[in-house]
Amino acid sequence: MTKSIFNQTDNQEIITRIQSLSLESKALWGKMSVDQMLKHLNDAILVSFNEKELQVPFIFRILGRMMKGSVLKQPEFSKNSPTAKEFKYDTNFDFETVKNELISNFSRFQQGEQAIKCVNHPFWGKMNANDWNNLQWKHVDHHLRQFGA
Repeated sequence: MTKSIFNQTDNQEIITRIQSLSLESKALWGKMSVDQMLKHLNDAILVSFNEKELQVPFIFRILGRMMKGSVLKQPEFSKNSPTAKEFKYDTNFDFETVKNELISNFSRFQQGEQAIKCVNHPFWGKMNANDWNNLQWKHVDHHLRQFGA
């Protein structure tokens, strides 16, 4: 069975994993702190609601569209995958604030497919609800595993 960000039970499973994180949670790989990871995930989710804009150079727009199918078919994202500059942070954030923002925004997917407002991702290109489900589930799961949640 495939998990869905739009399914209330599956969505709550992710939220429970987010809630299990603490300020002391350490990355098993990568360079982000737990607060930076939460901010990173939240900002990536905001793209799906058309609430965060990405500036993607033309060559990367072509590359993203070419890679979309193979990346979304993978069972999970690999460690140390490249990250858009808009999602990289060298500052820290208030842990509880970013954690609560992520929980709040991830729970918006429980509204169903109509929660998605971005149909043309700046990197991946045309995205339907299934693509968004696949991308968001794998991305959030990837980073929760990164922090042992």
